[in-house]
Amino acid sequence: MNVADVDQGVIIKSKRPSDSNFKQQRLPSWQPILTAGTVLPTFFIIGIAFIPVGIVLLYFSNSVQEHVINYTHCNRTQGDMTCARFLQENPNTSERCVCEIGFNLNVDFKRNVFMYYGLTNYYQNHRRYVKSRDDNQLLGEFGGEPTDCAPFDRDINGNTIVPCGAIANSLFNDTLSLKSDSFGPVLHNNTGIAWPSDKQIKFRNPPNWRDALKNKGRPIAWRKNLWELDPLNENNNGLQNEDLIVWMRTAALPSFRKLYRRVFHEGSYSNGLPRGRYVLNVEYNYPVTQFDGTKLFILSNTSFLGGKNSFLGYAYIAVGSICVILGIVLLIVHLKYRSHAHSSTTSNTNPRTPYT
Repeated sequence: MNVADVDQGVIIKSKRPSDSNFKQQRLPSWQPILTAGTVLPTFFIIGIAFIPVGIVLLYFSNSVQEHVINYTHCNRTQGDMTCARFLQENPNTSERCVCEIGFNLNVDFKRNVFMYYGLTNYYQNHRRYVKSRDDNQLLGEFGGEPTDCAPFDRDINGNTIVPCGAIANSLFNDTLSLKSDSFGPVLHNNTGIAWPSDKQIKFRNPPNWRDALKNKGRPIAWRKNLWELDPLNENNNGLQNEDLIVWMRTAALPSFRKLYRRVFHEGSYSNGLPRGRYVLNVEYNYPVTQFDGTKLFILSNTSFLGGKNSFLGYAYIAVGSICVILGIVLLIVHLKYRSHAHSSTTSNTNPRTPYT
């Protein structure tokens, strides 16, 4: 019986599977037979397709213009001491450290220019660091107890920190601005730099969020309160601040860059950044020398495929080249031993040959 067996008048449920093709494993199946006629064309097709794609990706990546400035050890405008050393010797000072770095753009940067900051030797992918956040809190739910945020969950007064966690506590807070000796300050925008999905779905301010923060603490390392992150733009404050949202999307590698500002293309900069001498003004607040890190300022425009990233192009070329080389090697082996394979007894086998 399929459903039940009878034992001394008692019906006992059987564990025997039903007599169906699926449960009895009688469904038809297909198993590919790898032969030279199928493997060799596959290798050559992949190689011939991947190499041109890689070349196109490299072309567009190399067409992106970039100018990178390492300002880790820039000197203070007042004195010969570097800002990194000043912060190390005066960790609790309220005095601002400002430095200026002059540089030349030797070519015109075409429009749609973006400003990035970069950090090296900074492991945002550390497991404890990545988990140190409270997503419910970031959605505007301030009432519950913070989870996974310790030891950055409460301030010295015992108040719940908003936003809590190591990621928010380590928010990048250098202020970067740019001006041209010939055309004046380069105006920029601090909105439109975060992913729309992050700002619309993952980060929200609750109703009357300023009142909700009265009994909350700010992250220990912050110099500003949550409502002061962007005093000039009310809609870019609180958990909707895009600098915070960009920082909270952790990087996968220890050296990374994050979008800082979008350049306004108007007036003298309507077509981009013209060549000439520029000055980078830095309000230096973020220490990195303690962990042998560096800080970078990057000017870049984009191509049809986005920002500068040559890895994907090299990866396509490498995979395509490997496939072509393997195809050639296997073709030589096949031609060399084909006559021997035809003379062996196994040459008479085919997919329908019965097992013995």
